[in-house]
Amino acid sequence: MPEPADWPEPVDAVNEGGTSDTVLLCEHASNHMPAEYGGLGLPPSELQRHIAWDIGAAAVTRRLCDLLDAAAFLGTYSRLLIDLNRPLDAPDSIPQRSESTDIPGNVLMTAVERLRRRDLIFMPYHRRVSAHLDSRQAARRSTRLLSIHSFTPTFLGQTRPWHAGVLFIGAVDLGHRIADRLRGPDLLVGINEPYKTDRRADYGIPVHGDDRGIAAVMMEIRNDLIRDPASVEQWASAIGEAL
Repeated sequence: MPEPADWPEPVDAVNEGGTSDTVLLCEHASNHMPAEYGGLGLPPSELQRHIAWDIGAAAVTRRLCDLLDAAAFLGTYSRLLIDLNRPLDAPDSIPQRSESTDIPGNVLMTAVERLRRRDLIFMPYHRRVSAHLDSRQAARRSTRLLSIHSFTPTFLGQTRPWHAGVLFIGAVDLGHRIADRLRGPDLLVGINEPYKTDRRADYGIPVHGDDRGIAAVMMEIRNDLIRDPASVEQWASAIGEAL
């Protein structure tokens, strides 16, 4: 294994002993990529874009963790290596193209490399989340799951009008209540927008939430709205109050 600083633990588990009934996930928290991958053939500027991580999502998650006294589990690698919120058999689990950008280092990948990324990044992250949820359920602790993400103001040339979106499969009541509490005269909050979530394309909400009978929702925030500390504080406070 290369230098530990280049290969951190695949999950940053924060405040696992928190008292809140909310557990936070942030699968796309980081754009880190070990040096041996050479940026997957992309220039450094591309790794600062949304294709490599969810800009602002980690900051909102960490602030919510403090505000709620909640446990949080943040991914520590770029989703271009392997996406923690995709089933392993999904076409974009290890994307060869993201938005309109080709990912050269993911083309013609060997089966051995695919398994390596699964075993070093994907499986350890989800085992840690599962272990935490197992312990809560064994202790009969009330639990709900909130996965924090961000999205781009435009996608393939199409403008997205929403300021935020609440996505869910089974947690219909919780999802609608959070969205209703967040909405305001100048705040457009979509339901299952700008994406729809389902178990063919998503992992955290269906596997760690719905399959366990835990109410689970995904929060999507437009990333131009969470790029500075004041905006992060505003959104984290609003989500905390909605919860």
